[in-house]
Amino acid sequence: MAAAAGCDVVMAATEPELLHDEEAKREAESFKEQGNAYYAKKDYNEAYNYYTKAIDMCPKNASYYGNRAATLMMLGRFREALGDAQQSVRLDDSFVRGHLREGKCHLSLGNAMAACRSFQRALELDHKNAQAQQEFKNANAVIEYEKIAETDFEKRDFRKVVFCMDRALEFAPACHRFKILKAECLAMLGRYPEAQSVASDILRMDSTNADALYVRGLCLYYEDCIEKAVQFFVQALRMAPDHEKACVACRNAKALKAKKEDGNKAFKEGNYKLAYELYTEALGIDPNNIKTNAKLYCNRGTVNSKLRKLDDAIEDCTNAVKLDDTYIKAYLRRAQCYMDTEQYEEAVRDYEKVYQTEKTKEHKQLLKNAQLELKKSKRKDYYKILGVDKNASEDEIKKAYRKRALMHHPGRADRHSGASAEVQKEEEKKFKEVGEAFTILSDPKKKTRYDSGQDLDEEGMNMGDFDANNIFKAFFGGPGGFSFEASGPGNFFFQFG
Repeated sequence: MAAAAGCDVVMAATEPELLHDEEAKREAESFKEQGNAYYAKKDYNEAYNYYTKAIDMCPKNASYYGNRAATLMMLGRFREALGDAQQSVRLDDSFVRGHLREGKCHLSLGNAMAACRSFQRALELDHKNAQAQQEFKNANAVIEYEKIAETDFEKRDFRKVVFCMDRALEFAPACHRFKILKAECLAMLGRYPEAQSVASDILRMDSTNADALYVRGLCLYYEDCIEKAVQFFVQALRMAPDHEKACVACRNAKALKAKKEDGNKAFKEGNYKLAYELYTEALGIDPNNIKTNAKLYCNRGTVNSKLRKLDDAIEDCTNAVKLDDTYIKAYLRRAQCYMDTEQYEEAVRDYEKVYQTEKTKEHKQLLKNAQLELKKSKRKDYYKILGVDKNASEDEIKKAYRKRALMHHPGRADRHSGASAEVQKEEEKKFKEVGEAFTILSDPKKKTRYDSGQDLDEEGMNMGDFDANNIFKAFFGGPGGFSFEASGPGNFFFQFG
């Protein structure tokens, strides 16, 4: 009787448990069906909730985890989806959809090797599965893009790396590693807004991502916002103390900032030699920092102009605009050096570039002045012909005329008697130019017009009307002076009076 009673007790305990399991399964299936309905309507959040309820009721059902994984994938939550997909195949290794979803999550997160293993397992279970076949190809394509990108990064072919990462991200949209590599290369290419956008998107999702902090700092560093850049590099190193790139960039940024500031200080103190040395040292720190180096070249060009090394100054400014063709200050500095070295065509070209970019009154006037000097440079340089300074006095101009006129007069037997016809013709030309120069520079009105760049042929000042011989007679004819008379066309000889 006791044994029978014990058996009854056992039966009484087991029956409700079996009933409960069946009821739980039915309820779980109901939740799954509701989840499926919401999934079909693309209401993935509600679908997720019902699949979760199904899992809570029956935590060992592989399909429930598989369904929730699919929902999380649609919500872009690939890391959580991966966990559910892996759990689904742990519960049922023959679950093909589970392996496909696991592979898809691995691939979306950028782990193409792991994705290949999952797709291979799906193909072992169903070798005709078209989705598994295609996804396996996609995973292998990503592996190939990674290899090419790695090689091209070492070659510094950053455009190719960006191309490869764009292709890889088509299959791995949630891969932060690919996005960071792309952003770093965009920064190296000077495409800072794009690089910053990528890094900022990652930081919004993960504010502790050291790689994204490094790229954000790199963009600021290359945009010459060095102090802010250092802050990001330091933050990246807090998150990852062994982050080699952030460490190198931080060290370079601090060194560059210090050298540049020391150079600026030396320049302000008038110690141009020291400023030159400091700017040169700064230029050797990081050849990749284009904007900062452009400013350093321009600063060194300013130093060279102060030292009157104008050709070196022009070269430095040229290097600056090669690095940054929008750098107005470098164009202005080079243009001034061109003006100082009388290279007016080059000066006009630079001032035109500046005025096209910034149409200010000041830049317009600088361009106008350069155009005037260019116009003047294409005329005869009467000061040079007479060998006098532009500020020469009236007496100095007269003395210079006497000297040059005697030097080039074709009738001077002591200089030109044995000369060839060609040489005599050249001397006649120079003699005439000397007279022409004196005619202009000895007349205040003509001299003013000449100095201002105006056309001398206007207002009755036609230079074809003057006679060089008459000017010479006025200086040397008469008692005690020289007299001359023609002995043939274009030939003269002197006689003392």
